[in-house]
Amino acid sequence: MERSDKTEEARGQSARDFAAWLRDQLTIRGYNLALRGGGQRRFAADAGITTSTVSRMLAGEGSTDTRTLEKVAASLGVSLGEVMIRAGVLTPHDLQAVTYRDPNRPPLTPDQAADELGITDPYARRVFNATIKALRTEPTEQRRAE
Repeated sequence: MERSDKTEEARGQSARDFAAWLRDQLTIRGYNLALRGGGQRRFAADAGITTSTVSRMLAGEGSTDTRTLEKVAASLGVSLGEVMIRAGVLTPHDLQAVTYRDPNRPPLTPDQAADELGITDPYARRVFNATIKALRTEPTEQRRAE
């Protein structure tokens, strides 16, 4: 029970930190967040999200919906990774782990990718490999093939 309480406390703190960061970002960009300033409504329209979602985020109630965070990032002109870190969805280490590619390691072959994904059926592997080959084909080569 105590561990769950600590997790909830951490989520709450993260949501409050995100709210403060978002408030700063909006203020810097000229959104008037005063009670009748219209900034929340304007940002919601600019970002393509509801005013109630903006209100919840600014109240520290959080929003971990990735699509919403993606819209917030695009509207603010910052990376989705930064917004996800600020919202407490990812840690900087998590983000680095999913974005870092060792330049000395060659890219996976289609067969290696199929192995990693657990595709073992021979027919499914042929379809998978054909799909990758088609996606890698230059557009001019695709037109010639048609």
